[in-house]
Amino acid sequence: MAYQKVNADQRAPGHSQYLDNDDLQATALDLEWDMEKELEEPGFDQFQLDSAENQNLGHSETTDLNLDSIQPATSPKGRFQRLQEESDYISHYTRSAPKSNRCNFCHLLKILCTAIIVFIFGILIGYYIHTNCPSDSPSSGTVDHQLYQEILKTIQAEDIKKSFRNLVQLYKSEDDMEVSKKIKTQWTSLGLEDVQFVNYSVLLNLPGLSPSTVTLSSSGECFHPDGQPCSEEARKESSQDLLYSYAAYSAKGTLKAEVIDVSYGMADDLKRIRKMKNVTNRIALLKLGKLPLLYKLSLLEKAGFGGVLLYIDPCDLPKTVNPSHDIFMVPLNPGGDPSTPGYPSVDGSFRQSQSNLTSLLVQPISASLVAKLISSPKARTKNDVCSPLQLPNNEIRVVSLQVQTVTKLKTVTNVVGYVMGLTSPDRYIIVGSHHHTAHSYNGQEWASSTAIITAFIRALMPKVKRGWRPDRTIVFCSWGGTAFGNIGSYEWGEDFKTVLQKNVVAYINLHSPIRGNSTLRPVASPSLQQLVVEKNNFNCTRRTQCPETNISSIQIQGDADYFINHLGVPSVQFAYEDIKTLEGPSFLSEALFSTQSTTVEEMDPFFKLHETITKKTVQLSGEVILQIANEPVLPFNALDIALEVQNNLKGDQPNTHQLLAMASRLRESAELFQSDEMRPANDPKERAPIRIRMLNDILQDMEKSFLVQQVPPGFYRNILYHLDERTGQFSILVEAWEHCKPLATDETLQEALSKVLNSINSAHVYFKAGLDVFKSVLDGKN
Repeated sequence: MAYQKVNADQRAPGHSQYLDNDDLQATALDLEWDMEKELEEPGFDQFQLDSAENQNLGHSETTDLNLDSIQPATSPKGRFQRLQEESDYISHYTRSAPKSNRCNFCHLLKILCTAIIVFIFGILIGYYIHTNCPSDSPSSGTVDHQLYQEILKTIQAEDIKKSFRNLVQLYKSEDDMEVSKKIKTQWTSLGLEDVQFVNYSVLLNLPGLSPSTVTLSSSGECFHPDGQPCSEEARKESSQDLLYSYAAYSAKGTLKAEVIDVSYGMADDLKRIRKMKNVTNRIALLKLGKLPLLYKLSLLEKAGFGGVLLYIDPCDLPKTVNPSHDIFMVPLNPGGDPSTPGYPSVDGSFRQSQSNLTSLLVQPISASLVAKLISSPKARTKNDVCSPLQLPNNEIRVVSLQVQTVTKLKTVTNVVGYVMGLTSPDRYIIVGSHHHTAHSYNGQEWASSTAIITAFIRALMPKVKRGWRPDRTIVFCSWGGTAFGNIGSYEWGEDFKTVLQKNVVAYINLHSPIRGNSTLRPVASPSLQQLVVEKNNFNCTRRTQCPETNISSIQIQGDADYFINHLGVPSVQFAYEDIKTLEGPSFLSEALFSTQSTTVEEMDPFFKLHETITKKTVQLSGEVILQIANEPVLPFNALDIALEVQNNLKGDQPNTHQLLAMASRLRESAELFQSDEMRPANDPKERAPIRIRMLNDILQDMEKSFLVQQVPPGFYRNILYHLDERTGQFSILVEAWEHCKPLATDETLQEALSKVLNSINSAHVYFKAGLDVFKSVLDGKN
């Protein structure tokens, strides 16, 4: 980091307010300064009685002391540690014998006065050395490390397994409150404070009474989304999961039309197809992945398509996964209750009458059904090379698509509990997971998320009961309605938006911490990436075996969405992934598989992986949470934001010269801000509570400058986040460049460039204003 901690603020518990007084700290600085000056004077061996009598033993009144010239000690324990480490510091002074023996009385008086002065100086220096740097006390880092280790020791696989299995027994319940009550009871029993329900009545799009169907016009064969025939016997053999293979908030009805293969639905795919065929009211055969689904659907809707058959190509998945008959659900909701867009669903709110969020009939289907549609029953692998599914250009397929859904008002419940902060209780670190919502897909992946956040609470609360408190409040949330478009978190965020905009410091996302068993994949805001790297390196005991930390700022699934895109809150997510899955296209995680739940215990039958991953997740997430909750200065890096902006503008990109110039100015202001303000130095004014509070207010709001109002559907409003790890530029600029390739006008590109330019300029002005405020405060005090 580009600053040092407020060492004097790292006091051991139990010190009195008297010892923490800033006046006494200033006295220590002045006394040390005066003593150093006197020790350096060549005539000190001629020490006179007059000078002794004129010494101010209580408190120096020197006002023109230039503290900037005093360099901080290299010791991590602070400046006063130097006096303790250099035990011969005072012994450097040896007083010569007096040259005159005219008056024994005067001689004795001089010796007595000198001894008294040195004795008093010794007491004061020793007192402050003992107060600020107790040699017998462990350092702050050691105390923190011991705290983390004690937390980790309490994480047991048996507890996680028991919690997981107790939760999954409830997932078939038609009542969302049953799961929520279980979580509330468990959190309350662990000692979490003020655990409460926060309920919202929202509009949910639910499956119909019977599954959707796809019928081939050429043969009359009818199929369910999983590729099984529509016969009553086949339906009875299939599970109720067939009902949950649907796109929430899709249009409903029946459409008979030609199927047109649009591959991934990229802009280039659509340009090529529109030159060859009339796509009006046709049914698109669309692969999931590479771009946000909502964005691709908006392109298809704009092109004139009437329906979409959505599937995942098996070639995009690891070879160990066989999704041929897997069915899945996708939400078409960008976030929150669709009937109250932008405002909370509280009693009395006006509700818009819309049951669907697109004019397209959208139906997820399995890869096996796609193979039947394109008449490709043969094996698709040759020489260990997978051949992607593709409808031949010279063949025509006509199908009848029937989509059945119903729309109802249902209650979505959030569970919220607190560990109240000690010194800044109005500053919140939010830790979020999600739980199962009735009427959604029958997955159990949520139980793993809930079990892990509960394990973290179980590990943390014994420390709280023994008297430990974070400086800032930690809020634990289990969100409802996530499968329908993060409804619970959006409604809660909209409900408390005024408070959250001002008070939320960070969001720690535990949405889905176990997606694989091979590699840890952290995702963090640019301002928090350095902290994540430091924590990961700190916890690497044998560096030769520590892999490089692969951390990025990319779009993620889950309830962090509202906090990132509407509040501009710095966020962190730790998740274990299958490295082979990461090699495939992005955005495949938008699919919610009904069978995903069974793999949790199949992948980890003894929950040993859960124990290892939970310990690692708690170790990293817990240390990040505790450091953000306890550091006097928030551990956010302003310069990393400026560097991220410059990195996003690298490469051969057109029309970016103005952006590069503005990014350079942003970097200069960020460097100045970080070097001058993010280093609580030896000057007591740097440690004034009001100054620290002002600094933290600036740090927690840094990313708000990068929120833009209008973005393509499915894109993050926080433009610091990339679409995926393969995209190194601002996402809205990438989309604009693709959009403008075939057009004579570049209005869309100019609009996107303007949004990025205004965001960079806003951040530049923000840092400069922060510097000006601090300068005014210091000038006013001087």
